[in-house]
Amino acid sequence: MRTLLKILINAGALYFAVWILNPHIVMQNNAWYAYIVMGLIFGIVNAIIKPVVMFASCPLIILTLGLGTLVVNTLLFMLSGWLGTVINIGFTIPENPFMYAFLGALIVSLVSFILSRIFDKKK
Repeated sequence: MRTLLKILINAGALYFAVWILNPHIVMQNNAWYAYIVMGLIFGIVNAIIKPVVMFASCPLIILTLGLGTLVVNTLLFMLSGWLGTVINIGFTIPENPFMYAFLGALIVSLVSFILSRIFDKKK
């Protein structure tokens, strides 16, 4: 049940980020299930790949006093979108991809944090 809640929180956060950055982040499939699948992909990327990348970039994160984490989140956001495009359900960033991926990752992080605090009673 908790995993399903996290997937739905990720899906809601991704929907909000795409809605806010609409002309700059374009979903291939704008159906409701596309956001749920993208929430699942985003959760898998954050659960499996993020710890490895954070460990590998530990010197960069220490050197930048934690700001390197924002770069890691941006790259993982871009990777999630690309993995979604493989199954024709992801999103693309046509112009200035790093800046809008950075803003998208920032919005997803903030919204998922707020939604987790609201809906996850164990925390």
